Amino acid sequence: MLVKVYAAALQGVNATIITIEVNCSKGVRFFLVGLPDASIKESHERITSALSETGYKFPRKQILVNMAPADIRKEGAAYDLPLAIGILAGAEKIKPDKIGDYMMMGELSLDGTLKPVKGVLPIAIKAREEKFKGFILPKENAKEAAVVNNLDVFGVDNIKEVIRFFNGEIELQPTIINTREEFFANQSSFSWDFSEVKGQENVKRAMEVACAGGHNLILVGPPGAGKSMLAKRIPSILPPLTLSESLETTKIHSVAGKMSNNSSLIAVRPFRSPHHSISTVAMVGGGSYPQPGEISLAHNGVLFLDELPEFPRLVLEVMRQPLEDRKITISRAKYAVDYPAGFMLIASMNPCPCGYYNHPERACVCSSVQVQKYLNRVSGPLLDRIDIQVEIVPVPFEKISDVRPSESSEAVRNRVIQARKIQEERFADEDGIYCNAQMHTRLLHKHAQPDAEGLSRLKNAMEKLNLSARAYDRILRVARTIADLEASPNIKPNHLAEAIGYRNLDRENWAG
Repeated sequence: MLVKVYAAALQGVNATIITIEVNCSKGVRFFLVGLPDASIKESHERITSALSETGYKFPRKQILVNMAPADIRKEGAAYDLPLAIGILAGAEKIKPDKIGDYMMMGELSLDGTLKPVKGVLPIAIKAREEKFKGFILPKENAKEAAVVNNLDVFGVDNIKEVIRFFNGEIELQPTIINTREEFFANQSSFSWDFSEVKGQENVKRAMEVACAGGHNLILVGPPGAGKSMLAKRIPSILPPLTLSESLETTKIHSVAGKMSNNSSLIAVRPFRSPHHSISTVAMVGGGSYPQPGEISLAHNGVLFLDELPEFPRLVLEVMRQPLEDRKITISRAKYAVDYPAGFMLIASMNPCPCGYYNHPERACVCSSVQVQKYLNRVSGPLLDRIDIQVEIVPVPFEKISDVRPSESSEAVRNRVIQARKIQEERFADEDGIYCNAQMHTRLLHKHAQPDAEGLSRLKNAMEKLNLSARAYDRILRVARTIADLEASPNIKPNHLAEAIGYRNLDRENWAG
C-alpha cells in the first residue's frame, strides 16, 4: 500500500515541504531514499524500538521510503515521527484517512517518547501557507509553533498518542496561547538599568543617540572604565520589538536551536556577545549543515564585540558587507542561503596593549610602535562603518560613591521611542528603511541637509580631521538623529558639532 506523509526541511530561515512516500509490499527489506543524512538512515533502529516499547511491531514487509523532492538534502532526527507513522499506515496498521491533513515532526526516543526539535516556527508558518489542518509535534515545541494563528498545533508526549489519534481512538487538544498577551507582558523585563550607572554622562548620551538612530557604536577606554557594563544596558533603552520583528527574530533562533523548551515569541531584543576566539563561520553562519551565525542571531538586536582588536582580522572583515546590506548570503558549491543580519554593532577596545595609553593617572608601558600596531588590528574601512566613536574614562571616586540614582533606562527609552516614531513617519514610503542609520545618499540630501553655517563647520572638520566620504555621510546621519531627539525638523550647527564630536578615532592623538 502506498501512503504519503508530510514533513518539512529548513532552508535558511524558511521551510520547504517534504513528502514522505511509503510503499509496503511483499518481502523483508527496508529502503530509504531521497538524500537522507546519517541520522535519518539510523531512524530504522529508533522506530523499531519505539514501536516495540509502545505495544506495536515494526512491519515484516518490504518497505520503500522516498523523501521528495529527492534533490534536497534532509538532515536530523526530526523525521522519525512522520517516518514511523508513514510505515505503519503503509502496512495498514493505521487508518490513512486523515494522515495527509497534518504536518508532523519529532525525534523518537527508544521508549517512544518525543524529543523536542528545532525550527518548528518556520515549519508551522509553512504548514499554514499550505493549508494543512494541523501540525503534530513534541509537546515542548508546542507553544513556539502555536504563535501561528489559523493552524491547530498538537503537542504530544508519545508516538502512541499519535497512532491512537489517527485510528480515531482519542482526540488531541490543540495548544492555544494568547500571543499578544504573552508578548507584551515580557517586553520590559531587563536585568540591567542605566539608573545603576554612576557618571559617564557623555557615554550614556552617545548610547542614547546610537539607539535613537540605529547607529553602530565603539567605546575606547582603559580596563575597568565600564565599557562592558554600559554595553549590557543598551537593550533596556532600545525601542520594543514589534510583533513582526519578534516573529522574524524568533524564526532565526528557532532554526538555530536556541529556543528554550515551552517558549513562544522572543519579546526582548537579542543581545549577543561572542568571545574573541570565534571562527568566521560561527560569526556569519554556514557550515556543512547551514546554520545562522552570531550576526543573524543578533538580528533586530545588538551584537557586542568586547575587546575588538583581539578578534581575528578575517572575522571582522567579513562583517563589512552585512553591516551595509543588513543580510548575509552564504554561498557554497551545493547550496546558497540568505540570513537576515540587521543588527546594531556595539564594540569596545583598549587604546593600547596595556590599556593605559594617555590614562589620567596610570602610566602606559607601550611604545608608540606597539600602540599603532594594536590600533591597526582594526581596519579603517570597518571603523568607517561605525557611526559613533566615543572615548570613555574611569569614573572618579566622588561619582562612584554618590548614592543618588541616575536617570533610569525607562526615561531614556521613552525619548528613543519618540525619535524612532519621527523616523518611521519620515521613511514610511521607503521600502526596507526605518531608521536614520540606513539612509543612503538620496535620503541624506533630502532629510539631512545642513544650512550654510553647518556646512561651513562640517567642511572645516572634514579638512582638519582628513575624514573620508563615508565618514561625511555618517556625521550627517548622526546629526539627523540628534535633531530628531530634540524634535527639530532641521539640522542645526550644534547638532553637527555633537555628531562631529562622536568621531574620536579620526582625531590626531585621539586618546589625549
